[in-house]
Amino acid sequence: MPIKRYLLNDLISHLSKKEISLIVGPRQAGKTTLMLHLQDHLKKKGERTLFLSLDFEVDMPYFAAQSALLDRIRLEFGKQKGFVFIDEIQRKENAGLFLKGLYDMNTPYKFIVSGSGSIELKEKVHESLAGRKRMFELHTVSLKEFINYKTRYKYEDRLDDYFRIKRAESLNLLIEYLNFGGYPRVILEETLSEKLKTMDEIYRSYIEKDISYLLRVERIDAFGSLIRVLSGQIGSLINLNELSSTLGVSVQTVKNYLAYAEKTFIVKRLTPYYRNIRKEISKSPVVYFNDLGMRNFSIGQFSKNMMFPEMGFLFQNLVFRLLTEKIKDDGSTLHFWRTKDKAEVDFVINRGRDVIPVEVKCKEMKEKAVVRSLRGFIGKYSPKEAWVINISLKDEEMIEKTKIKFIPVFELM
Repeated sequence: MPIKRYLLNDLISHLSKKEISLIVGPRQAGKTTLMLHLQDHLKKKGERTLFLSLDFEVDMPYFAAQSALLDRIRLEFGKQKGFVFIDEIQRKENAGLFLKGLYDMNTPYKFIVSGSGSIELKEKVHESLAGRKRMFELHTVSLKEFINYKTRYKYEDRLDDYFRIKRAESLNLLIEYLNFGGYPRVILEETLSEKLKTMDEIYRSYIEKDISYLLRVERIDAFGSLIRVLSGQIGSLINLNELSSTLGVSVQTVKNYLAYAEKTFIVKRLTPYYRNIRKEISKSPVVYFNDLGMRNFSIGQFSKNMMFPEMGFLFQNLVFRLLTEKIKDDGSTLHFWRTKDKAEVDFVINRGRDVIPVEVKCKEMKEKAVVRSLRGFIGKYSPKEAWVINISLKDEEMIEKTKIKFIPVFELM
């Protein structure tokens, strides 16, 4: 049974648009499989399709020039409308200009293009295709996609009931996801040893192909060490000087490597929320991983089968990803809050005039409890509401004029 990816519906909706549909994301996240499902959808409707990949040697000659590619497409479609899939576009030099030229020829062909997160793809392609594409980010399998797959989609339209009635089973799935993450190939493997071998292959492929080859990073050992260090300090402030000393490279190199890791979808930097720049830390970011399996593998904890008491930072990282997904289309931004007096709130959702502080507790809370730092934020900013994300408790209480919502993690989906 394949893993349903909910981005597919967004891509189907975009098929009628002239813009290039550009699918980006980390290596092995499932972009090629998603494109094949999209092609299958079109074939069932009787549409003409052509699938080409720069990973296939037989297809490479068609990308020597725009004219060569158009000759190949016309052979398939003539002058009729058709859908052209191009996979692994990051392997094409000057890919952005190549695609821009194709688009500007105003052909009857719709292009659906994918590529892994290289600097070329994220920056140069993005810049060249301004106004000519819509970008779709496919990350590794989300918690919701994972749980629906593991339950064979029996409860897809009533997950709330599933979490309430089959609580123990759903918590076991949460623990599994926190341990192994969301790479599709890892999820599909049945045994621990095969999951470990697959994750090792994904990690090596990322380092050897994205980092070594595409980004021309010379100190691969230092880059790998940086990923391991970051794995051990999820949610902690990044000290560039300390990282420079630890890795034996310059501060500028550390900055470059952090940028590489972010632009290849491995980590995401979170910036601080502040109004009083003198009292609050305003420069140092914190870092979270886009996939928990990648994080666990890089630090040697991938198949250790950790339980909730050991998972505080992993749970916090999961909440980061769930919040990022939740606010991606509403114009909000996500931050953290720390003061020089050591007060801290894990996340702050900034909605312009309104903010929502979010505290994360990796435990099955039995009673309502609000930590001093969250109370401090409430006293300072008087938000309309604040959230305490935990494993099980759902409740509310008022502190002054702020409604405190205790929200089980599954409700964030």
